[in-house]
Amino acid sequence: MSYLNGKVGFRDGLLENRSVIKRGNYALIETDGLVKNVIPGFDNCDITILASPLLGASFCDYLITIHPNGRTTKGFGGDGVETFLYIHEGDLTVHTKEGDKELKAGGYVFTPADASLSFTNKSDKPAKGFLYKRRYKEVEGHKAHLVVGNVHELEYWAYENMGNVMVTDLLPAAKDLGFDMNFHILSFEPGASHGYIETHIQEHGALLLSGQGMYNLDNNWYPVEKGDYIFMGAYCPQAAYAVGKDEPLTYIYSKDCNRDSEI
Repeated sequence: MSYLNGKVGFRDGLLENRSVIKRGNYALIETDGLVKNVIPGFDNCDITILASPLLGASFCDYLITIHPNGRTTKGFGGDGVETFLYIHEGDLTVHTKEGDKELKAGGYVFTPADASLSFTNKSDKPAKGFLYKRRYKEVEGHKAHLVVGNVHELEYWAYENMGNVMVTDLLPAAKDLGFDMNFHILSFEPGASHGYIETHIQEHGALLLSGQGMYNLDNNWYPVEKGDYIFMGAYCPQAAYAVGKDEPLTYIYSKDCNRDSEI
């Protein structure tokens, strides 16, 4: 079954799936086959845990649908755990120490580790999002802070001077050492690709927002499309080609940064 695509019961054909799991290295998870996870503290919400330490990630990623009147019944994160929520469909009211903030499609909120994330869906339609948490790594003299924004209001620029690949930062980590992670959106026009296969210590958790492509994970190429989730572990070679006709391959992803490696 999969509650996201409504397919339940016997299939007409063979049981098959594009998902690939290589614990500690990488994972490609398609929507078909995903199940709901019951998590205390969420009321009238459908949640799937996508990545966790059991997969080899240092963070947790979730898909979340907040139905009308859905809400958090206690804070999510805090006590040393930072959180991030991106809404790609619907409206959501987020409760922060600076007051309520209204998130429309494309809206996001980062909550630092000394606070927790709380929200309520006051609309009459479901809000769908991508949720993240990670234990914060402190550095003396610096501190992260609340960030609320919308990707439609951000400046995009050419990724490594490639005019058909655009990128933007959702958090100010590039200029603020208080942040130990960032979120980005990367968008490839059909036919575009990374300039090279990347290999680095940082991990990624990526949700594909549009388009189709071929993704290289540890030098294995996999077809990907909107709705897929990709986990990339430390040092996993990675790159993408965008395919399709008229829709860019676009994804939102996390990346740890601004900290030395521990020994």
